[in-house]
Amino acid sequence: MTHGTDETPEQNSGQHEQTSTGGSGGKPGGDPARERLGSRLRTYFLAGILVTAPITITLYAAWIFVDFVDGKVTPLIPAPYNPSTYLPFDIPGLGLAVVAVVLTLIGWLTAGFMGRLFLRISERALRRMPVISGVYGTVKQIFETVLKKQSNAFREAVLVEYPRRGIWAIAFITGRTEGEVQNTIEEEVINIFIPTTPNPTSGFLLFVPKKELIPLNMTVEEAIKMVISGGIVTPPDHRPKKEQKIARASAATYEDLDILREKDRAPVLVTKKK
Repeated sequence: MTHGTDETPEQNSGQHEQTSTGGSGGKPGGDPARERLGSRLRTYFLAGILVTAPITITLYAAWIFVDFVDGKVTPLIPAPYNPSTYLPFDIPGLGLAVVAVVLTLIGWLTAGFMGRLFLRISERALRRMPVISGVYGTVKQIFETVLKKQSNAFREAVLVEYPRRGIWAIAFITGRTEGEVQNTIEEEVINIFIPTTPNPTSGFLLFVPKKELIPLNMTVEEAIKMVISGGIVTPPDHRPKKEQKIARASAATYEDLDILREKDRAPVLVTKKK
């Protein structure tokens, strides 16, 4: 004898599913409070990485450099003058301190008459060597340019269309083109250096007409940070609001003109193909 309360297997499975979802019609196991907590913990974790990662990487790189210098210089210190001989531990940074003292003494000696005379004789000897003379002259010129007071090796950050029209790259003005290169070209050109990411010490030297360069208000340091980070670190626009609006309007006009040029160019290309 069957009763009216009997249910089919399909009804039983439907009731079981409704019970497992809590009867709320939402996602299975969904808990808004738990999701908010997880989101906050994730945000705090990423914030901790952003704060500690730069400091940790910087300290680690500095420690590697100091350890490398100590490992090369400390063994060269005579035992009677080496504190490691008397102490049960090594002094971190001892080799770096010794290098700094030695370089300072060399600079002080070369500032005197005898030092300048010795330096002049040494340079003459090096310049007479076929291969070494070229390497020495190039390295010396680079260091004198970069390390001299108020060095302007990278004078200004600019934008240049490279490697083709419509693609822009950050470059640095390194000087005005002179000599045979400038005399060979009719219009005035500028020496620019286009660095690569993430290593800005390598790149390309280009001689570009001055009119094709767009000066940037960002400093050289800000531009280098942007290059090293691959665009992740973007410096703010320091120009007044009015100038920013004018620049955006000019950029939009320039883009519209490019579109018009492409439209005007299309029928000509089709005609040539026919």
